Amino acid sequence: MLISSIKRVWLVSRRKQAIARERCRKTRAFRLGEFLPQLEGNPACPAFTRTYNAPMLDIKLIRERPDFVRQRLTTRGAGDQVHIDELLALDEQRRKLLAEAESLKAQRNRVSKEIGVLMGMKKLQEAEIKKKEIAEAGDQIKRLDKQAADVEEARNKLMLRLPNLPHESVPPGKSAEDNPVVRVHGEKLAFGFKPKSHVEICEKLKLIDFERAAKLSGSGFVLYTNWGAKLERALIQFMLDLHTREHGYTEVSPPFLVGPQCLEGVGQFPKFVDQYYGVQEGLDSSTLGKLYLIPTAETPVANIHREEILQERQLPIYYCAYTPCFRGEAGAAGVGTRGMIRVHQFDKVELIKIVKPETSYEEQEKMLANAERVLQLLGLHYRVVQLCTGDMGFASAKTYDIEVWAPGQGSYLEVSSVSNCEDFQARRMNLRFKSESDENLFPHVLNGSGTALARVFVALVETHQREDGTLSVPPTLATYLKTDRIH
Repeated sequence: MLISSIKRVWLVSRRKQAIARERCRKTRAFRLGEFLPQLEGNPACPAFTRTYNAPMLDIKLIRERPDFVRQRLTTRGAGDQVHIDELLALDEQRRKLLAEAESLKAQRNRVSKEIGVLMGMKKLQEAEIKKKEIAEAGDQIKRLDKQAADVEEARNKLMLRLPNLPHESVPPGKSAEDNPVVRVHGEKLAFGFKPKSHVEICEKLKLIDFERAAKLSGSGFVLYTNWGAKLERALIQFMLDLHTREHGYTEVSPPFLVGPQCLEGVGQFPKFVDQYYGVQEGLDSSTLGKLYLIPTAETPVANIHREEILQERQLPIYYCAYTPCFRGEAGAAGVGTRGMIRVHQFDKVELIKIVKPETSYEEQEKMLANAERVLQLLGLHYRVVQLCTGDMGFASAKTYDIEVWAPGQGSYLEVSSVSNCEDFQARRMNLRFKSESDENLFPHVLNGSGTALARVFVALVETHQREDGTLSVPPTLATYLKTDRIH
């Protein structure tokens, strides 16, 4: 009896593991029009679960409040609202196919029991008829499952291209001209001489060698030299120290190459797949597109906890990271002209927050203040603008831009975007947290530049230039450079 009981428990355990593996196998995570490889043989399947929503906006919200979703998408001015009817039709078709398949499966189970009864009664001919009925039902189920998977693929492709919904507090508008100024810090400096551009300053002081940078890599790249290289490094160290020591962020140093799933997770793929640098291993063309140079540290850092279920007590999580950033689209705006305003590679210190939904907008204001503090300590004049609905990024629900004044350019330069993406990115990367009430919820993910170095470098040298051609070094940086003047 004991051996029989143990065997029974073992068989039940094996059945449960087999069911878990099958559920894991059938769970699909959609990526760039293809299904990701599943975690075969792992009964726990922590990364993909039945509660996983497709990587996009909440389909339940679209089903229940389609007019609201259309209205919010309309404010972006990109015409994405026209896809909602097609999306709902595909979703309804998928649900009908799944319901029909489930009905047939229930029928198959019922007939299977009937076959057992008939076999026990020695009614073999009737049992054979029922077996044929089951075989036909099985063929129909396979066909319906295939149709449902195809429709789901089409639906998910469409949903991946829908941007986030703007928060109700975001002002309506069509372009950057409609962005309201939130506040201004400091005033434009009044020079007793005509301020030079950063190109003139950098060439005179040999901070940057533009010609040799072009020789090495073509237009849109920068070669820092001597004090220029030291100043760039000092800026990076200053920002990391500020954010980790005073603002409570944990520093991480992520890979500079990531898989396409990370770019999809933060909303950069598939929409901007043509704008980033794909990598190929040697001469093996089949590897092209398996890894990409990161466009920002947001890409790897926001994905650190992808496909995980965090505990509520772990939130909030604050990360900061220095990385170079690689942008192929920089060339679209005349990057062939000399200078550092638009380049293909630049340094940046990025801020990431993963927080509970109810605190995310308060956390966004704090992150904005953290980024502003960088410019304040560098003695730079800047303004904060709020992006209107038509000027926001694809993944953002609400964004502030910080624009620093560059006297030599006679214009403001964007050096930071601080965005609250709400649960948009968390859904795409299947990142959740378990609440105290034992619910699996999506956290809100925020990102902000803290800040972008190339343009801060421009504003710094143009703001702190002196009439004699030297540069004053702000006290904050003098600590790192061990000098208060560059000449």
